[in-house]
Amino acid sequence: MSASFAGLDHEQQIAALQQLAWAALRQWEGDFVGLELIKYRENAVYCATRADGTRSALRLHRKGYHSEAALRSELMWMEELAAGGIGVPQIIRTRDGRHLAEVDCAQCPESRHVDMLGWMAGATLGSAEGGLQTDADVAPLFFEAGAMAARIHLRSAQWRQPNEFTRHAWDEEGLVGAAPFWGRYWELDLLTADERELLQRAREQARMDLRRHGRTLANFGMIHADFVPENLLLDGRRLQLIDFDDAGFGWHMFELATALYFSIDDPRYAEIEAALFAGYDSVKPLTAADRATLPLFLALRGTTYLGWVHTRRNSRAAEELAPMLIERACLTARRYLEAVGDAR
Repeated sequence: MSASFAGLDHEQQIAALQQLAWAALRQWEGDFVGLELIKYRENAVYCATRADGTRSALRLHRKGYHSEAALRSELMWMEELAAGGIGVPQIIRTRDGRHLAEVDCAQCPESRHVDMLGWMAGATLGSAEGGLQTDADVAPLFFEAGAMAARIHLRSAQWRQPNEFTRHAWDEEGLVGAAPFWGRYWELDLLTADERELLQRAREQARMDLRRHGRTLANFGMIHADFVPENLLLDGRRLQLIDFDDAGFGWHMFELATALYFSIDDPRYAEIEAALFAGYDSVKPLTAADRATLPLFLALRGTTYLGWVHTRRNSRAAEELAPMLIERACLTARRYLEAVGDAR
């Protein structure tokens, strides 16, 4: 196949990745008889089924997003969290004991790093498009989510990372620097002049506020960074967390803002926020200074999603989500500036 992967249309990409996924399964033990695409946004995620009915999640990582060392670091961190009793997927190593494999095949124009995770039962709590979608009582649900986030942050602070551990950072440069980790969101061509000016004012204010807030082991470290309803699975009464692809070094309040971001227009929002913070406090108490940064980190979470759209303008997911993400990012930026007294 001579065309580049990016030059393929959506259906052609899906077909090429399906062939690559079948080729990748040869790296793992088992007689695989089924392969179903579950999600294709950043990565392509498949449900791989063995002849005995055992299911696993096979992830084909997006080319160029993470290095092999960074992907291995993600999986090592997940193993550390699992050892601490946190509900995360099991890492299934390859036949020769590696965390992941690099795979190619004749039908796909590019190779991909691939890993396999144990399948996690349960129902997702919602989605970016639809917000929170569960019949469960939100107060105990978000209390447990807050407690889980706090346990993750505590475990990460106590963990002695291997010397080869490497992940990106959701720090000042990664959020509002000249080249944010997810892209220069203020250059998104879908923004109006007024929207761009609003976001730039919020960016300027955020630089100062992030420096005032500072970075310590108590408020900054390894975070999941995609702690959204779509990645929280409820299995009976047990809450589990999936999709560590965006995990990196960041502020703990950025994690909590992410957990709240797609619920800000939910009529139960006040209850959701109170429960999330109460759950977090039950494990690792927040300071008043931490709590005061919520408008800041909600605004920053919003701008990261615009950077995501800007750098993925040709993807179907970015096209579909862009209007909602722009509206919400501008709303949270406006609320943040009003909270700090800049209501222009």
